[in-house]
Amino acid sequence: MKVFRLALTLAFFSSSFLSAQEMSMDKALTQKETEFFETKIRPALIKHCYKCHAEEGDKVKGGLLLDTKASSQSGGDSGPAVVPFDLHASLLITAIRYEDSTLEMPPKYKLEADVIADFETWIEMGAPDPRERRKSTGAPQEYTSTIDIEEGRKHWAYQAPIKPSTPKLSTQADWVRNPIDAFVGAVHEGNGITPSPEADPRAFVRRLFFDLIGLPPQSRQVEAFVAAYGKDPDKAVKDTVNLLMDSEQFGERWGRRWLDVARFAESTGKEVNATFPHAWRYRDYVIDSFNEDKPFDRFVREQLAGDLLEAESETEAAQNLIATGFLAIGTKGLNEQNARQFRFDLIDEQIDTTTQAFLGTTAACARCHDHKFDPIPMSDYYSLAGILLSSETLFGTAEALQNRKSTELLSLPTGFSSGTEPKSLGELIDMEFQLDLLRERLATLIADSRAARQSGDNEEATRIRLQILGTQNRVGITERILASYDDSGYPIPFAMGVRDRAEPFDSQILIRGEEDNPTEERAPRGFLQVVQTNDEEPIPSDESGRLQMANWITSPGNPLTARVFVNRVWSWMFGEGIVRSIDNFGSTGDTPTHPELLDYLAVRFVELDWSVKDLVREIATSSTYRMGSDHHEDYFQKDPENTLLWKMNKRRLDAESLRDATLAVSGQIDLSRPSGSLVSEVGAGFVGRTIQEAQINQETKHRSVYLPIVRGLVPESLGLFDFADPSLLSGKREITTVPSQALYMMNSDFVIGNSEAMARHLIEDLGLRGGKLAIEAFYRCYSRPPTEAEGKETKAYIERFLETAKKSGLETEKARMLALTTFCQSLISSAEFRYLN
Repeated sequence: MKVFRLALTLAFFSSSFLSAQEMSMDKALTQKETEFFETKIRPALIKHCYKCHAEEGDKVKGGLLLDTKASSQSGGDSGPAVVPFDLHASLLITAIRYEDSTLEMPPKYKLEADVIADFETWIEMGAPDPRERRKSTGAPQEYTSTIDIEEGRKHWAYQAPIKPSTPKLSTQADWVRNPIDAFVGAVHEGNGITPSPEADPRAFVRRLFFDLIGLPPQSRQVEAFVAAYGKDPDKAVKDTVNLLMDSEQFGERWGRRWLDVARFAESTGKEVNATFPHAWRYRDYVIDSFNEDKPFDRFVREQLAGDLLEAESETEAAQNLIATGFLAIGTKGLNEQNARQFRFDLIDEQIDTTTQAFLGTTAACARCHDHKFDPIPMSDYYSLAGILLSSETLFGTAEALQNRKSTELLSLPTGFSSGTEPKSLGELIDMEFQLDLLRERLATLIADSRAARQSGDNEEATRIRLQILGTQNRVGITERILASYDDSGYPIPFAMGVRDRAEPFDSQILIRGEEDNPTEERAPRGFLQVVQTNDEEPIPSDESGRLQMANWITSPGNPLTARVFVNRVWSWMFGEGIVRSIDNFGSTGDTPTHPELLDYLAVRFVELDWSVKDLVREIATSSTYRMGSDHHEDYFQKDPENTLLWKMNKRRLDAESLRDATLAVSGQIDLSRPSGSLVSEVGAGFVGRTIQEAQINQETKHRSVYLPIVRGLVPESLGLFDFADPSLLSGKREITTVPSQALYMMNSDFVIGNSEAMARHLIEDLGLRGGKLAIEAFYRCYSRPPTEAEGKETKAYIERFLETAKKSGLETEKARMLALTTFCQSLISSAEFRYLN
């Protein structure tokens, strides 16, 4: 009846929205729009709507079809469910929001909040939809593919990179310091461009510090570099690069960048947002790997199959287990009641992250059908799915009524830090006593609920049901906490990760990706056919195939892996990748701006034994990286997006660098590594229910990489400045400029407190006054001394402030400190502080 009413309502509104439909009918979809639909909207439609609203569903209800773009917008009997750009007019939104009791879809349950939000975003984007109407044959459903793999391999990204000859330049030969410059310079010469002069040494060393360690240089470090640069620029740059890469801060900076790609977070996200108290181990593993300069191919293999690698010691074996946390830290829909659906959703997230992170390939778009744009048949998706279905993902989380998907964790050797403090035997005994009481309370509530239902008192039964929910949550959390300690009260070290199942198996191919709509065909466990390495290993029947998959990805013959990673490194150092669609090297992605340079770097990376530090060193010591960011109007008119690399891109500091720099200039930063995380201290629980924001987002002076990253509760100091969404893989962050950022810099306790701390540090710790204080303040914030005009303005500002304070009766020392605090805040809040030249 509800569906029928929806169809009638759609008919009533049908004539009002033709213009909105027409606006979106012929619009070519962007890569971002297509990916959003394929990863967010199509799977949700298939899972929640197609059973009743698709040609191949059980029965089309209300005449409403949602399985093509045309049918969604034309509607069922006579009206549109989807109106591009108009949430209010899109009755599909009204239905899934449950705003009207006569229009509730799906009729038996309400969608999760994040799924509803995805549909709202989709409508606001203009409802981009690549689907076309299919012709039904009436034949039994089976899978066939028409993709031509050999033809697909002609795409540039699927062809193995070949090291090109280094170009010989005619007009810019003196500019070339290494082959990178030769490839960039050849493009310059071909377009009649002269590269920007080298950056000022002070601006350059600031750039180098932030790019390599994410912190500003101190005044003495700036002047030492300037002096060395004046004698031998190349040696000064090389020595500084080596010094920075040898510091512990290098791994923290570069590890945080990888954590964006790995969608690192310390909770499951979604509606049942359960904490991951052991996720911090993966964070520390990543930081240590970059500091050790672990070969990238080894880094990849450990994350995908560390549990299957040989190890020389118990400690190495444990670290390999921790590395597999990469596959375990993704989002989880814990309130999914269908266990099989949960498993397919879990491995879909793993496939999506793995193929984008290492291969720049959106293989998850082939879950429901052959990939619409790339040569990836649906059978290839399910070949990968079989590998991951044959592996067991262990993420922990507390057992609760809305979380029947809790798992074990991987045990680590004694001696590994637990990230939590021991408990006394008295505390353990008390917890066990409380657990017994909770279990007794739960049994009583269940009996009372049953009695209320039998007596027909549904209101009382509902009230008791809510109490049961809360009590079950407390039981599950207490059990999980007790299981984390041995009999003596010492925390047991655990880790998230994966392990092979006892009996591996091939996955069925699912029609439209629906777990309850399988074909009889199974896809043999294997890899993407289009990515040919010529050394693929067969997967034994008694193994999952994860190790073979990891070896396939890291094969020197893989045309994607090295290319994708060197492109990430280039993007992290220049602000844009050589391929600007960082996570998509497929046919809908961008083509390389400098294809020969990309292939040179990819081959060179493998020649360097996959050394990240050697790759960074080669880039950082090039003339290309040392260019200034000065504007050139003629070149700008020719190349407004700087795709030809005629200058260095001016870049805004990312959220972590901005916060860390603020702590550094104030002298407040704590460069030590904390043990564990605030989430590990809080322990197992459910965010917003048993764990509140104040327990997690506590202020700390540690570096930002160690802040708790809970999905839905990213710290304000990071979230306001475009921190990566931890629910999604993020190769490149969005950059926005909004009023709330300026308000934060002006009014937040964090900025004001660090401004005052900076003023006290300059006066009390360094004993500076007058002009010397101003010089040191400018050096700390901008890596340069003040200009003559800035020095005069600073002096005049302080004098005016003190004169005004004197007239108002403010005590002189308090007035002086307030004046210096506002002066420091003006430096920290400025654009120059937030940007790299």
